[in-house]
Amino acid sequence: MDFDAIAIVSGQAGGQAGVPLATRLARGGKKVPRSLLVVLALAAACSLPAPARGGEARVREVGCVGMTVSDLDRSLSFYEKVLDFRKELEEENAGAPYEALTGVFALRTRTARVRLGAECLDLTEYLGPKGRPFPADARSNDRSFQHVAIVVADMDRAYARLRAAKVEHASSGPQRLPDWNPNAAGIRAFYFRDPDRHVLEVIWFPAGKGAPHWQERPRGALFLGIDHTAIVVADTEASLRLYRDVLGLAVAGESDNHGDEQAHLNGVEGAHLRITTLRAARGPGLELLQYLAPAGGRPYPADTRPNDLVHWQTTLLVVVLDEAERSALGAGATLASRGPAELVGSRLGLFRALLVRDPDGHALLLVEPSPAGARPGSP
Repeated sequence: MDFDAIAIVSGQAGGQAGVPLATRLARGGKKVPRSLLVVLALAAACSLPAPARGGEARVREVGCVGMTVSDLDRSLSFYEKVLDFRKELEEENAGAPYEALTGVFALRTRTARVRLGAECLDLTEYLGPKGRPFPADARSNDRSFQHVAIVVADMDRAYARLRAAKVEHASSGPQRLPDWNPNAAGIRAFYFRDPDRHVLEVIWFPAGKGAPHWQERPRGALFLGIDHTAIVVADTEASLRLYRDVLGLAVAGESDNHGDEQAHLNGVEGAHLRITTLRAARGPGLELLQYLAPAGGRPYPADTRPNDLVHWQTTLLVVVLDEAERSALGAGATLASRGPAELVGSRLGLFRALLVRDPDGHALLLVEPSPAGARPGSP
């Protein structure tokens, strides 16, 4: 196909980016020849990324978001007493399957699952070997950044609770996103850190923003659930090739955020973000944060391992693990596990699992549920 034909199919010709040629001809009152429509349809089909065969690589739902902690008892106290999560279960793991999954030799871990509403976190302490502490100079525009956004019924009460707990601020204080931004207008948010310095967000949605169920606020409930997990990416389009085109997450919203409020929310002077929210049929969303400014966010350290405290992982339940692995690696992901692990007997769910990293280094725990129907990371 020559360059003119590529421009026509992609809608880039004639200065009308994203508008197909057939549409432009119709707008101009010109009849579109049937032969041209056939050619355009065939060319467009050839230019699209190949979908996962039979949907085997597709994500059925987003499960628990996991993080590595230095002291599980301390983290449980914080998440239960300050943020109103409830502990669901705890297990201790060691042995070859977990070494294969994580790539960490001679490990022993304690993992507790905590739940808030319909969503959950998996908190994992490595009893050995211990990894590296959280980077002291970590910034919100570094590509190692990840957080979860916890929905609150009342921002002022939530902020007062966090102040009483003496949390470390990552924002200067709660921010109200401005009215000029129609996709985010009126949303209030605040970033802070947990005892291991993982960044968390509390977010309040006004009427008409967020999922409708966030407006259903049970009497007395302050912290309601997890709306999404957010990751910093270098190139939104490259990330979409993995998350949307291969794994099948749907784009649920987009926003262009900048200005004084956004900068003070992220703690990054001059912050200008392209934000893309993806969702599966179930579970929290996955938010892609691309910093258009400032330049200089650092890449994810290539030698990061799951026992380092900077490690987060997002559980994605897929139809067929082997197909998901093949498709993800073909879309720029890299293998973090030694190979698929059979985790039979885990109280966190009976499943086959594999750890991969997306093009920016964020860890994804790909999970194929057991034939018995266990759904790890789900209510």
